[in-house]
Amino acid sequence: MPWSNNSGGPWGGGGGDGGRGPWGGGGGGGGDRRPPDIDDLLRQGRERLRVIVGGGGGRGPGGGMPQFGKRGFAAIGAVLVAIWVWGSLYTVKPEEQAVELLFGRYIATRDSGLQFAPWPFVTYEKRAVTRENTIDIGFDGGTSARLRAQAQDVGLMLTGDENIVDIDFQVVWNISNLRHHLFNLIGQGETVKAVSESVMREVIGQSQLSPILSRDRGVIAQTVRDRIQQTLDSYEAGVSVLRVNFDRADPPAQVIDAFRDVQAAAQDRVTAENQAEAYANRALAEARGSAAQIIQEAEAFRAQTVNEAAGEASRFKAVLAEYLQAPQVTRQRLYLETMERVFAGMDVVIIDQENGAHNVLPFLPLNEMRRSAQR
Repeated sequence: MPWSNNSGGPWGGGGGDGGRGPWGGGGGGGGDRRPPDIDDLLRQGRERLRVIVGGGGGRGPGGGMPQFGKRGFAAIGAVLVAIWVWGSLYTVKPEEQAVELLFGRYIATRDSGLQFAPWPFVTYEKRAVTRENTIDIGFDGGTSARLRAQAQDVGLMLTGDENIVDIDFQVVWNISNLRHHLFNLIGQGETVKAVSESVMREVIGQSQLSPILSRDRGVIAQTVRDRIQQTLDSYEAGVSVLRVNFDRADPPAQVIDAFRDVQAAAQDRVTAENQAEAYANRALAEARGSAAQIIQEAEAFRAQTVNEAAGEASRFKAVLAEYLQAPQVTRQRLYLETMERVFAGMDVVIIDQENGAHNVLPFLPLNEMRRSAQR
């Protein structure tokens, strides 16, 4: 035993004969113990409660609970007020907003920080308004064959030229007005998904297949985002569509191989057309250049001929004027100039007929020899 018969027990009583048990009863004979008295326990509890709440030591009428003093009521009231205040305080995180409801009726929207909503009259609803929510449409995300077939059917859409295209896209949105988001929509995510799919089918139905598969994806994504936002704003959904990601646009899986062959043939046709057009442009440019060159040469020859004729006419007129003034001298000069031009390109040989003999003497062109030596 952790204590002896001469020491106090665990409740402060003496051990052994004459000692009191844990419930205050006598312990006669060392082994004759009685069960605790319920009246004694209640009495002791009332006494201790009276002491705690600051009673004056008396009892209530008929020996009931003690009469509470002012300090006791104040302490109980303070505890209740503290509990009520603690239950009425709540915290809104930086990425959240909260709406407060007075008996279920909207009264205010609260931003981040410590807020106070008097319980039970005022309640609140919190949502993450800056978090980006993503909705995937057309993705093969199902785990069963039935769900995969449904996902593929969602992505099949009819184009304006009566072709079928398999489209996967993603809508990213967040909450712009928490009050509208909570009270104007039921199943907010399903509503955004249904509106997005409807708008995409409308836009694809107004477009041709070839631009959808090649160059117009960015334009289509922006158009779809704007129309989704307009529709949700008309519902006062409190949703802001951040972006639409146009991930994939392909023909249906059943015909994709044949479609790729058609696309390859179309690309080959475009390549051949471009090559033919380039050759035609090059040949046409060369022909135009040759024609322009011939025209310019003809213009130059015409100008040269006209100028030469004008020069000859002017020279003839000048000679005629000189001839009219001195016919003999002019005639002699014309003869000499003509001979000079005639003999300029000939080898000159001088024949001497003196004394009846024909002596041949070549003419030595000293001027030509001098020019050749200088060169």
